[in-house]
Amino acid sequence: MKTVGIIGGLGPETTSEFYLDIVFSCHKKTKKARPGIIIASVPLPYQIEEDLITNNIGSERYVPFLVNGAKRLENAGADFLVMPCNSLHVFIKEIRNAVDIPVLSIIEETVKFLKKNNLNKVGIVSTSATIQNKLYETAFEEAGIAYATPDDFQQTKMGKFILNLVTGQQKNRDREDLIQIINDFEKKDVDCVALACTDLQLLIPKHPRLKIFDTMKIFADATVEEIMK
Repeated sequence: MKTVGIIGGLGPETTSEFYLDIVFSCHKKTKKARPGIIIASVPLPYQIEEDLITNNIGSERYVPFLVNGAKRLENAGADFLVMPCNSLHVFIKEIRNAVDIPVLSIIEETVKFLKKNNLNKVGIVSTSATIQNKLYETAFEEAGIAYATPDDFQQTKMGKFILNLVTGQQKNRDREDLIQIINDFEKKDVDCVALACTDLQLLIPKHPRLKIFDTMKIFADATVEEIMK
């Protein structure tokens, strides 16, 4: 089995969830050995994180932290890297250029999953940084997948409750707002909704009428496949 390096610490609850998903999924596939997993917790100042999540500013300040974490994981013996955070995939080129081992992309793996399951129109819920940098929109257009996004007011509200999740706060009002945003997608004839922020599954893992796909789960499954090669 391969050893995976996780660039983590950005939303500790989801990093832990991602780690556990990998461990248990590998155990289901083989009882011979546990997977090799190395985690580099990025010591990111909270203000830098808040600026990107809520206002999509100061993103260039992330790069030295992420590149340093990637190099540490490569030097520690990781065979490939993953980063369970959608917004930070805006820097995946910088990370890939900094190391000599493969770096899987949550965006690319989500597109593969949607195409495999013949899903043609997707509602996207994510941070403002992910939306403004068009991480999923660009990938979906190239793959021939239609999409819908929240309006500006909804996106502003979402930025606030994503920040609450990242800082360890879960509020019922935030969950209600997210449900309303997803309800509005029904009017746009989407096939499903992609939780394109790895923290959002903490608020709404399922919906009574629309299929909801957690991009972190999709990414964890792809990571397990790579480990087992």
